[in-house]
Amino acid sequence: MFSCGVATLIQTLGLWIFGIRLPVIMGCTFAAVGPMVAIGTNPSLGILDVFGATIASGAIGILLAPMIGKLLRFFPPVVVGTVIAVIGLSLMGVGINWAAGGVGNPDYGNPVYLLLSLVVLSLILLINKFMRGFLANISVLLGIVVGFVIAAMLGRVNMDGVAHAPWVGIVLPFHFGMPHFDPFAVATMVIVMFVTFIESTGMFLAVGDLVERPVDQKALVRGLRVDGLGTLIGGIFNSFPHTSFSQNVGLIGVTGVKSRFVCATGGVILVVLGLFPKMAQVVASVPPFVLGGAGIVMFGMVAANGIKTLLRVDFSKNHHNLFIVAVSIGMGMVPVVAPKFFSQLPHALEPILHSGILLASVSAVVLNIVFNGVRKERDARRDAMEAAHEFEGVAHAGYAH
Repeated sequence: MFSCGVATLIQTLGLWIFGIRLPVIMGCTFAAVGPMVAIGTNPSLGILDVFGATIASGAIGILLAPMIGKLLRFFPPVVVGTVIAVIGLSLMGVGINWAAGGVGNPDYGNPVYLLLSLVVLSLILLINKFMRGFLANISVLLGIVVGFVIAAMLGRVNMDGVAHAPWVGIVLPFHFGMPHFDPFAVATMVIVMFVTFIESTGMFLAVGDLVERPVDQKALVRGLRVDGLGTLIGGIFNSFPHTSFSQNVGLIGVTGVKSRFVCATGGVILVVLGLFPKMAQVVASVPPFVLGGAGIVMFGMVAANGIKTLLRVDFSKNHHNLFIVAVSIGMGMVPVVAPKFFSQLPHALEPILHSGILLASVSAVVLNIVFNGVRKERDARRDAMEAAHEFEGVAHAGYAH
């Protein structure tokens, strides 16, 4: 939480050449879990190799960010909309599993879990229907709090972690010793870094669209650099690869809160939670099925924003765009609906083949080049500038009013 908070503050407020300055919360990426387990369970490697690979991949990611930023011209609306939709559809599995109690829960699918998830989901919808202003903005938080209270009354909340956690915990760098830099481990984590860059690109473009601040190449590179810097900081402070979470799209869509300073405040809260473990354990004790109801709303909102972006695509005159969307969504759903689809292929390819977002992104980019060609970089920059000028005019008009 400490590392996530620091990275979030840099991403939202900006620091030198780092920070996209949009409402973005950072967190540890799920894409690194499989590779980290493989590194940590290797008899010749261990946790120090995980931290070393994390630090090295973060540093390399900072250097690679400008190169990845040049790919922006390969992301017209048909690609962006498809990628965002797949991000939402991929995350939906997480929310649904949460609602049933969480993967690995021996009581998975318990009717009590399903009912409480439905209560949280219904409460969020009712608040958005009948409330306005501040209460509507915090509908997700209110739904989770009410669900947590009900779960606690039913004896479904485990507070053992809170009782055993110390009040204050100082986060020390290299707590487990100096990191090791195994070439294979570093190469594996660099691949993970590339996957997170592609995911973050789609998320940044979606958030920029939601807050009416179009993301150009310069802003994209600043944002990607923080993914690398956050990963570097994470490795130093005994954490793991960081990324700008795709859930930001859903949360902005649900709450309507578009201020980066709100997210910066969230970063401060994360730092505080990291320094006071007992408070952090209270947050960690929220049962997955309570989060499930909120997750379905937020992750579904991500997919909905992808569809919204696709509404700007010409499907009537250019039927090739239908093929781009159809095939790319299909590719993105392979790891979601058939997790063992690539099980017979080399294990080293797992970070790539098990990321539906990466598969959908590559498919959409390649098919768009095949069917529609490539926009010149100056055309992409011009589109972004026109959108920015349009927003600037709206903002000035609103200010005058």
